[in-house]
Amino acid sequence: MTKPTSPFDLSGKLALVTGSSRGLGFAIAKALAEAGARIVINGRDSHALGDAAATLNEAGHDVKAVAFDVTSEDSVGDGIDYVEHVLGPIDILVNNAGMQFRSPLEDFPADRFDQVLTTNLTSVFTVGQAVARHMIPRRSGKIINICSMLSNVSRPSVAPYAASKAAVANLTRGMAVDWAKHGLNINGIAPGYFLTEMNEALSQDETFNRWIEQRTPMGRWGQPDELGGAAVFLASDASRFVNGHILYVDGAFSATV
Repeated sequence: MTKPTSPFDLSGKLALVTGSSRGLGFAIAKALAEAGARIVINGRDSHALGDAAATLNEAGHDVKAVAFDVTSEDSVGDGIDYVEHVLGPIDILVNNAGMQFRSPLEDFPADRFDQVLTTNLTSVFTVGQAVARHMIPRRSGKIINICSMLSNVSRPSVAPYAASKAAVANLTRGMAVDWAKHGLNINGIAPGYFLTEMNEALSQDETFNRWIEQRTPMGRWGQPDELGGAAVFLASDASRFVNGHILYVDGAFSATV
C-alpha cells in the first residue's frame, strides 16, 4: 500500500528565504529543508551565506546561497531572475530580512528611520512583487512575511521598528487581497521574544531577561527552531485555505495583560 503523502511535505518545492545566514531566517530555512524543500538562502554577506549553506548541505539538505541586497530594486530583480532561470521556479518565499536600531524617539536619527523602514518594509514589497510576478502566471505560490509581536504594540526606543512591522502585517493582508485570486497564499508570522543574535544584548540584561520570563506565560524566551513549524505549515498544502493571516508565535505573550 502506498503511504499517504503528508500535507506538510515540501518535497519538490523551492523556497527562497531572505536574511537567512543566521538567526530566525536560518532556523526557518532549516525547517523548510527538513520538510523536503530545496532551499535558496539569501543575504548580503557572501562569507556568512557560504558558511550557512555549508552547514545545511552537510546535514544532507539541498541548499544554494544567492547574495543580493533586498533594499535595492535592481539587486532584487537580478537575484530573483537568477534563481528563477538557473535554480528553478520559486514556490515559497519567506521575507525575513530585517534590522533593529534602538534609540529614544526624540533622538532617533532620520537616516536610521529611513534605513529601518527600507530594510523591514520596502524590501517585503520589492522582493514580494518580484517573486509574485513569476508566481502569478503559474497560479501557485506561498509568501510568508515575518512580522513581529510589535506589529500590534510597541516598547520604548523601538517605535520605528514597531511601525515598520505593523506596516508589514497590513501589507501582508493587502498582498493576500490582491493576489489570492491568482492562486497565491500570503500570510505572516509574528514572533515574540526569541534568543537570537539580534536579541543577545537584551537576553544578557538581567532586568530585561527577568521581565521576559515573568511576562511570558510560558516563562521563557523562544528558541529559534520553535519558529520552524509555523513556517512549514504556512508553506505547505496544510494551509491552502489560510490567506491574509498573521500567526503569532510568542509563548502567549500577546494573549495576556
